[in-house]
Amino acid sequence: MPQSVLVVDDEANILLSLEFLMKKAGYEVRLARDGEEALAEIAKARPDLVLLDVMMPKRNGFDVCEAIRANPEWRAVRVILLTAKGRDIEREKGLALGADDYITKPFSTREVVERVTAWIGPAK
Repeated sequence: MPQSVLVVDDEANILLSLEFLMKKAGYEVRLARDGEEALAEIAKARPDLVLLDVMMPKRNGFDVCEAIRANPEWRAVRVILLTAKGRDIEREKGLALGADDYITKPFSTREVVERVTAWIGPAK
C-alpha cells in the first residue's frame, strides 16, 4: 500500500495542484478544505503525512498541528506546514507546535515533493 498524504488547503487551485503532484509521485492522496475537515479525515484513516495550510477557515493550521501532536495515536503523522507567512517567528511557532517542516508559499513543486519524500520516503 502506498504512503498516504492528506493535503489541507482552503484554496481550490493549490489543493488540486498538490493533489496532482502527490499522485504523480505515487502517493495515495486525500483532501480537506479546512482544519475541522482535516481532523475528521485523520480520525477516519491516519495519513503518513499532512501538507497543512496555516491560514484556513474554522481552525487554522497551527491549531490542527497542535491537535495532531496532542493525540498519542497520531504522533507518527508527519506534518509539513504550507503558508504565505514567511517570518521567522511564524516558522518557529509552527515548529514549536510540532510541525516537522515548514514550506513558504509560493513554493516550488519540486521542493514540495522532495520534502515529502524526505519525511516519508518515496512512494512504494
